[in-house]
Amino acid sequence: MSTRFGDFKPLCSETPSYPWCQNGSLGNIANVIVCGLSVFAVGALMFLVSRRKAAVGRVEFRIFLGLYALSLPFQLLTTGSLLEQGSTALTVLTAIHAGIVAALFWMLVGNALISFQLVDDGTMASVVPFSILALAFFAATTYISLDVAFSFTAAFGPSNPPDALASIPLFVLTSIWPGAATIIYFVLMTYVVLRILNEIRPLWYYVLAFVLFVLAQLAWFLLGKVVCRGSSSRIDGSFIATILETASVGILYLAWRSITEESWDDPYMNDYPY
Repeated sequence: MSTRFGDFKPLCSETPSYPWCQNGSLGNIANVIVCGLSVFAVGALMFLVSRRKAAVGRVEFRIFLGLYALSLPFQLLTTGSLLEQGSTALTVLTAIHAGIVAALFWMLVGNALISFQLVDDGTMASVVPFSILALAFFAATTYISLDVAFSFTAAFGPSNPPDALASIPLFVLTSIWPGAATIIYFVLMTYVVLRILNEIRPLWYYVLAFVLFVLAQLAWFLLGKVVCRGSSSRIDGSFIATILETASVGILYLAWRSITEESWDDPYMNDYPY
């Protein structure tokens, strides 16, 4: 059978626990543990971000970290075997997970745009559009996912079994958009660091974060079956991908920290609560 753009079948067949496929009944205890530990790690990053009161984009970056932390329990549920495969509950959770991922990568791009300081960061002028667009990505992707699964309409693709799922809008939002958003973010931050800040060192953090993200995707798509077969279908490469993705987020914090101020020079401003 020929493969068309928007067809999830090749990804589902090669990636044992690709979140949008609900493949098999892989327990994936390694990824369960890594997701749990990653939530605590990201929580620690959020605390550190909160302490840098004068840092540009502090509020927006903290929201990004919070949404990434929220995505981890959903990843645990959608890629493990805690819920029955093909059940309504798992299908709905998978749709919500898809919406969170789409919104998360908008927030990544949004944080890059905020670095240009076209509006004051942390203010209503910044946070409101940032949040509204994130909500729009979440709502659109979640609805499309549910529509594809339950066939509310025929607008976004037929309701097929998971191994034959095909929907161009859903494929773009869940499989193309994250990579595109990452590239956009890297290009924008490279411009900010080199042209606006006239620095070199912070760029290496962004390069490292980008490389770790790429390696994470390779772990998802190339190591999945290898690890699955080597472990007699107990785990797959998803735990390696989660480790690399969380490490990438940690490096993003170091990059952000390296280009922002920790506190204001004015001692009165250091008491400002936001």
